[in-house]
Amino acid sequence: MGVHITGTLTGLDTLLVHGPSGATLRTTPPVDNGGDGSAFSPTDLCAASLGACGASTAALYAKRAGIPLESISFEVVKEMTATPRRIGTLTVVYRFRTTASDEDYRKLVAAAKACPVRRTLETTVEIDETYERE
Repeated sequence: MGVHITGTLTGLDTLLVHGPSGATLRTTPPVDNGGDGSAFSPTDLCAASLGACGASTAALYAKRAGIPLESISFEVVKEMTATPRRIGTLTVVYRFRTTASDEDYRKLVAAAKACPVRRTLETTVEIDETYERE
């Protein structure tokens, strides 16, 4: 069964509602595309989803495998292409705070690389990843 998400466009903003939880968020076009840039754009959400998915997937793996993991932080830079206008490159830096062994750390990185968002995007978007251990 799929997750039901609804969207309502008002002016240039879109209000999104996550069916299962009722959580909401707003998107708006970026300034360089005619919007006011006052919220995440739809492509910003896509970029943020890559970082969140990699971090969440690694954290879930760590929990199931009993690997110590204090935190994961990330930064994503999204670069658009002009023609056609689309996401061209996502540069992401993940920072793992962990006392895991080198072998377990490699497993955490592999888990992050196996996240569904990355698997979806990797054939059409250049993904430049760096993994750092703190």
